Amino acid sequence: MDIILLERIEKLGTIGDVVSVKDGYARNFLLPQKKALRANEANKKVFEANRERLEQENAERRSEAAKAGEKVDGAEIVLIRSSSNAGQLYGSVNVRDIAMALAEQGHDIDKKQVIMGHPIKTLGVHDVRIDLHPEVSVTIKANVARSDDEAELQRQGVDVMAQMFEEDRAESEGFTEAVDPTLEPGEIPADLLEERAEQAGE
Repeated sequence: MDIILLERIEKLGTIGDVVSVKDGYARNFLLPQKKALRANEANKKVFEANRERLEQENAERRSEAAKAGEKVDGAEIVLIRSSSNAGQLYGSVNVRDIAMALAEQGHDIDKKQVIMGHPIKTLGVHDVRIDLHPEVSVTIKANVARSDDEAELQRQGVDVMAQMFEEDRAESEGFTEAVDPTLEPGEIPADLLEERAEQAGE
């Protein structure tokens, strides 16, 4: 279907462009959302008659979005979530979570403006795009951690997961070093037996 764009659409074009799209995309999204008109002669005349007003309204919305963008650009939200030892979240962080966390900081962001290719499923600091207007995008940081302390470390650039693996490895290495090589497999060291006997005696 040929349509006339009423606003800039990523990968399609800008205001006034006549482009061809799949019928379903036009019928289910572009036309009902008033982002486009069917490209027939009548609509072309209507568009040309209103082009100046539409472009002016778009410019006003763009400048408002740019102002709002200055406040939210680079914002960091902290999302505390539980995860496995490998850093995989139990569940995920989605657009609604991002919009709600931004609202708590006083940013009025609709979840439709939050652009995520897929939900966040791991701990760490993730970049998330916010489209405030078809021509204005900003990036915020979603700091997903298991605690405020971890979030603070991640904010400072510490890779919490790498640090955790390091500690686990150090602990397991420490454990293997503590084993007495003279003992038979499964034998309990004598000093440990004495300790247990003392504890039992108490």
